[in-house]
Amino acid sequence: MDQVREQIAASYRRDAAALAGFLSGADRSSLAKHSEGTRWSNEQLLFHMVFGYMVVRALIPLVHLLIKCPPWIRSAFCAVLNSGTRLFHPVNYLGSCAAATVYNHRRMRTRLERTQAAILAKLATEDIADLQRCVNFPRRWDPFFHERMSLADVYAYPSLHFAFHARQLSLP
Repeated sequence: MDQVREQIAASYRRDAAALAGFLSGADRSSLAKHSEGTRWSNEQLLFHMVFGYMVVRALIPLVHLLIKCPPWIRSAFCAVLNSGTRLFHPVNYLGSCAAATVYNHRRMRTRLERTQAAILAKLATEDIADLQRCVNFPRRWDPFFHERMSLADVYAYPSLHFAFHARQLSLP
């Protein structure tokens, strides 16, 4: 399991370096340009990529709570989340549009680094058995959510999300 922790940490470092590269090579006009395959501008999409990490930081305590619940509660909670998919997608889109005005190109790198540091500090304290425990996830919310995900999968998620959206950037 230490290998899993190191792989997760390495992917986080890779994402931090990629974000730094995207931001250093971008000017205002390229940040304002539309990304490819989304309705977001490049800057909004970059924030959304960082937001994936912010979501995981908030999600980890919830996953710990759900791990302790009976399977029927985990399943019911997931069903409620899946039923809200129609609302989730517009909120996800508009939230990233609005938040990118606060965590813009000048602040998102620091936000990513701080968020990653907090997640990795928590990962270092995780019990191996807990990392292998699974919970139900609302798989209709994101292509990287699966019906059942281990806590280790949750820690790995933001890097998969980041890499997927990095391919949609239209930066020079």
